[in-house]
Amino acid sequence: MESVQKRWVAHYPESVKESMEYEALPMHAFFKRTTEKYPNQEAVHFLGKKMTFGTLYEQTLRFANRLKALGVKKGDRVAIMSANCPQAVIGYYATLMVGGVVVQTNPLYVERELEHQLNDSGAKVLICLDLVMPRVRNVRSKTPVETVIVTSIKDYLPFPKNLLFPLVQEKKGMPKVKVTYDERTLRFTQMIKEGQVEEANVVVEIDDLALLQYTGGTTGPAKGVMLTHRNLVVNTQQSKAWLYKTNPSEERILGALPFFHVYGMTAVMNQSILTGAAMVLVPKFNPEEVLKTIEKQRITLFPGAPTMYVALINHPDIGKYDLSSIKACLSGSAPLPLEVQETFEEITKGRIVEGYGLTETSPIACANPVWDKRKPGSVGIPWPDTEVMIYSVEKDGEADIGEVGEIWIKGPQVMSGYWNRPEATAQVFHGEWFRSGDMGRMDEEGYVYIVDRQKELIIAGGFNIYPREVEEVLYSHPAVMEAAVIGVPDEYRGETVKAFIVLKPEMEVTEKDLETYCRKSLAAFKIPRLYEFREELPKTLVGKILKRALIEEEMNQKEGTEKKEA
Repeated sequence: MESVQKRWVAHYPESVKESMEYEALPMHAFFKRTTEKYPNQEAVHFLGKKMTFGTLYEQTLRFANRLKALGVKKGDRVAIMSANCPQAVIGYYATLMVGGVVVQTNPLYVERELEHQLNDSGAKVLICLDLVMPRVRNVRSKTPVETVIVTSIKDYLPFPKNLLFPLVQEKKGMPKVKVTYDERTLRFTQMIKEGQVEEANVVVEIDDLALLQYTGGTTGPAKGVMLTHRNLVVNTQQSKAWLYKTNPSEERILGALPFFHVYGMTAVMNQSILTGAAMVLVPKFNPEEVLKTIEKQRITLFPGAPTMYVALINHPDIGKYDLSSIKACLSGSAPLPLEVQETFEEITKGRIVEGYGLTETSPIACANPVWDKRKPGSVGIPWPDTEVMIYSVEKDGEADIGEVGEIWIKGPQVMSGYWNRPEATAQVFHGEWFRSGDMGRMDEEGYVYIVDRQKELIIAGGFNIYPREVEEVLYSHPAVMEAAVIGVPDEYRGETVKAFIVLKPEMEVTEKDLETYCRKSLAAFKIPRLYEFREELPKTLVGKILKRALIEEEMNQKEGTEKKEA
């Protein structure tokens, strides 16, 4: 199983090569190169505040040298717990400059999750927003963190927004957070002022560890995915190659995907730094604010998740905004319904295609060609230097065309393993092949179709039901804005199909209507037996629907009912 038939190569756009050359440079070396090329060009736009590449690089050098003075050395882990703001970019690249390993930390983590990640990674420094300090204080003594560096959103807001920000927060009911600074709790802005403007001069090789990116922890404690500089550089350059019709240094990328998620980190932050594009940062996704930002900032590239596009196309005022600047959108994190794709393209006249990847693949492994042959329902074809195999257990090898099996991936963007978990690493690798845990199939032209996660498979009455297939049908109903399908316990069938539905504004539909609609496209055993209508569905900050939370709710309800009956 060393290699597979690369059917997909024949369908590469003319400008995309099957194999690319990647410079043996660490990720931050491209930041220096871009700055030398475009020192006065806008690098960051943050709620009205503009920073050129020259200014951003200078501040990153200052911060890097202060980290070095604090004793951060090659291989040390530095955690960053922040929303999308300039400080997140500065902290990330400064850590790489001193040879450190970035640990991206979700600012919504509860204390238990935060404590686990800081202990598991062994982070000695934490860069965070002042808003999360109450949680940080409560776990700090139980972790290896020696120094906490605190910043605030207002630190990088333009005048007078920086003065008004505390009043706005108070009006929103946000608690006031007082931070006491000392030798172990430092102010981010003060470190920038004190730092020297000189290269850190730490030798960093391309195969050195750059990032610990923690997985969602759906099957136990979150694991740290080890991504090297090579992984990050390769995936960013693959992304650049895939967007071959763009003019990299002239693009404006919307940073609505959080940088603490590997997708936002690669498709927005690293892409901007590597190519010289401007990143327009959005600390929190709000449909109306995003529509205003696209129009005002003339956004050209908008990597996102399907739920973001769903929220925009269903916004009642979308017709008031000029979204014609958008050239391309790469959708990931969840299936992109065909109706969403078609509606978004009709409104913007830009292109939106579905891609696929995992944290373990930095993250992108496949995508539909943006301006060439794409197939609805498919996640496209493997990227340059990337191989995808549909593994058949029966054959102990490559599955037949159209046969469903586990998706295996091989390529230079695949992780080196899980942090301090050799057994877990061994379980997901078969030689150089990474076993994704996702089920899919490949057609005769090499286009990959995701069937579903192995762990989300519903087995009802002996039949295998893939939630994604049912969701696609529900999404195509004109009244349905969002849908999530899970399996719930059933005494007779083992499991039965339950659909959670969010309707479009001012639309009405009954369970009976949906059942009749599904019967036209689904076998009887796949049709949801239970429906629940909701105002909204639980989501991650990336916009991925949290089916895990829905399943937990169902289990808790079942336990509560059983206790009452007992």
